[in-house]
Amino acid sequence: MSNSEDTASPVSTDFIRNIVRDDLASGKHTHIKTRFPPEPNGYLHLGHTRAIMTDFGIAAENAGECNLRFDDTNPAKEDPEYVQAIQDDIEWLGFKWHDLRHASDYFGVFHLAAIKLIEDGKAFVCDLNADEVRAYRGTLTEPGRPSPYRDRSIAENLDLFARMRAGEFPDGARTLRVKIDMASPNINMRDPAIFRIKHVEHQNTGNDWPIYPMYDYAHSLSDAIEGITHSLCTLEFEDHRPLYDWCVDHVALHEHPELLKPITDKGFPNEAAKPRQIEFSRLNLDYTVMSKRKLMALVQENLVDGWDDPRMPTLQGIRRRGYSPQALRLFVSRLGLSKQNSTIDYTVLENTLREDLDTRAERRMAVIDPLRFVLTNLSDDHTEQLTFHNHPKNAACGDRQVAFSNTVYIDREDFAEVPPKGWKRLVPEGEVRLRGAGIVKCTEVIKDAAGQIIELRGTLDLESRPGMAGAERKVKGTLHWVDAKTGVPTEFRHYDRLFKVSNPDDDSDGKSYKDHLNPESKQVAHGFVEASAAHAAPEMFYQFERIGYYVADRKDHTTVAPVFNRSVTLRDTWMQKSQ
Repeated sequence: MSNSEDTASPVSTDFIRNIVRDDLASGKHTHIKTRFPPEPNGYLHLGHTRAIMTDFGIAAENAGECNLRFDDTNPAKEDPEYVQAIQDDIEWLGFKWHDLRHASDYFGVFHLAAIKLIEDGKAFVCDLNADEVRAYRGTLTEPGRPSPYRDRSIAENLDLFARMRAGEFPDGARTLRVKIDMASPNINMRDPAIFRIKHVEHQNTGNDWPIYPMYDYAHSLSDAIEGITHSLCTLEFEDHRPLYDWCVDHVALHEHPELLKPITDKGFPNEAAKPRQIEFSRLNLDYTVMSKRKLMALVQENLVDGWDDPRMPTLQGIRRRGYSPQALRLFVSRLGLSKQNSTIDYTVLENTLREDLDTRAERRMAVIDPLRFVLTNLSDDHTEQLTFHNHPKNAACGDRQVAFSNTVYIDREDFAEVPPKGWKRLVPEGEVRLRGAGIVKCTEVIKDAAGQIIELRGTLDLESRPGMAGAERKVKGTLHWVDAKTGVPTEFRHYDRLFKVSNPDDDSDGKSYKDHLNPESKQVAHGFVEASAAHAAPEMFYQFERIGYYVADRKDHTTVAPVFNRSVTLRDTWMQKSQ
């Protein structure tokens, strides 16, 4: 099975790709195998796109394989909803996994490996509680102290671990720890726990296990079990690499096939090997947060409209916002890989989407804040079909017919009774061009009792119709419009950045990220779209001329009640607003 569709260019180069190519050239590896290992405790977000493209892309570029493995070692926080969403996101981005695996598939192997470590004198059962473990661990400048249970006999440790496995002890009563170095400058190496007691039902294994492996232990051995050649992860795991290597080396699954019996008996192949962990920088964006904990809080406290709220940085959210897989892959590939953490300007992401949609999005007309404009020199029953190109730069997109009658809607902001300096749109007694229809003049402004403008009246220059010589007459502005007789009432959802400040994680001023939520990040308007746009399928995107790029909402849009989300404006307006 192919790993990806339209993945990064084969000529891409960075420090990880160079390592992989060197390993193939030297004969260290003859076949590349990677994995993408999400924890199913939340939805994937923009930060994961770099990891997904790196894991799947490098495998595909080298005719290798990439597994999707759920590191499901903490059942209290995991849910099948997240498992399904993660699979949907990866497929939406255009990638396919070789094998679908779960860390829980390997619980039996982790258990036998732990027994081996005990028998080798490298692991012990510790009775310290969590607070006591922290007290014994020491600090960044002071070494830790050995647990008083560190020197238990192998026999006693085997007995206690067997009783842990049997469910005899309550949660938190004991842990299984490995003996490494309590004086290590790397706190991760100060006798870390590899198993803890947790009487929680697991989504895959039910109540079979009252003990669960710790992440670092399970992650390293899972890579070894699957024969992963290059375990690619973000920089926060750099300090965990010594523990990763310790577990791989001291369990040595590739040298002990008997430890793999729990999975080989179930039909899994013996692929055990020694993986290499390599770290790269995370993908961070300003004006957003990437912490699953913080994103979870936004959802649970109803500060957003769910995980797929188009303001959220989740892949489900930005997909609903109208971001395309092509734009995200282009964005990530241009950033490349490095060992230096940095924060990317949000406008870089937006500009990539504009670049992608400009070439692919067909054009349509929509009016967000409608103002009725009656052309009095056309009869009330006047109707005709005008021909419009679907894309000004791509003739292959063809043409469409747009209805035109004596009454149209224009956007209210395109008319000014008292125009500011430099105004190039409609004014009383002024002329503008109606896109594709001809030149019109406003001759009358109708107001209600409160003095609000409710209608404009004017005339169409019948000698300025498309194809006529008069159409060449110069006027100051060109307006988009929607035919009032055939236009379809539409809901427009205008989304902006969820936070007002570039670094909402910064709490140095005593405020939390929630205090920086942008109250104008979602605004809803009701206007009209031309009839052909109303018939869009969910997730169909358009450029609404002079307004921006929009997508038909994947959940709420219907042809009789269209709902369009603004994906991005035609140009960057955020800096103008923030100045």
